[in-house]
Amino acid sequence: MNETGTVGLMTFWAQADVVGKSTALLLLVMSLATWYLILSKALQMWRMRHEADSAQNAFRDCADIGTALTCMKNDAPQSPFTSVTAEGIAARAQYDRLARSGTVPPLDLSEFMTRALRRAMQRAAAGMDSGLSVLASVGATAPFIGLFGTVWGIYHALIGIGFTGQASLDKVAGPVGEALIMTAFGIAVAIPAVLAYNFCLRSNRILREELDGFAQDLHAYFMTGSAWPTQEMGAMTASPQDLATGKGY
Repeated sequence: MNETGTVGLMTFWAQADVVGKSTALLLLVMSLATWYLILSKALQMWRMRHEADSAQNAFRDCADIGTALTCMKNDAPQSPFTSVTAEGIAARAQYDRLARSGTVPPLDLSEFMTRALRRAMQRAAAGMDSGLSVLASVGATAPFIGLFGTVWGIYHALIGIGFTGQASLDKVAGPVGEALIMTAFGIAVAIPAVLAYNFCLRSNRILREELDGFAQDLHAYFMTGSAWPTQEMGAMTASPQDLATGKGY
């Protein structure tokens, strides 16, 4: 079976024209890109999940925000939780400098911090979503590219039959079967891309929801000086939806 399959693929490649070979090479490149992204995103998600726990533990366990950021940079230097914390500290320092210099800030502290944290979250989300557009494009287009290769192969098979005038089963089965390889190749490329895209999308959504909650707690710290918001602080803090939309108060 393996020998037959190998001969069939080699025969298909030998008989294919420039368009057929280009289509097969395009699908091969898409497959290689898909598996590279699958492996790299799996490693990225494992690291981000591990660093997310480390960063949140560091924030809870440290006595002040400066010490917490130092611990977060040591334990989870590439975590979005660390970058959001650093952006929040920088924004609060900028606001305090404006207030001390006598310059009236254009926004109150809550709105200023909400916008700063929202920008940091958007940058973190962009990093988490990198590569997903490629997976989505491969999953959506690979079957149609394979189908194009199949149609092109059948077209040439029919032309050959027209020239020879022979349409018996043994003459048709070979060329048509070789053309259908392109459809199978396109499906084989698309399925891993679609599954990986859905898995990454779900994982990123879960991590983004945790980041929303962490940004709310961070906002509460900068507004009240308390590491974690209480029931009484609820009215003083922006909700995760506000941080995502930039509404603030």
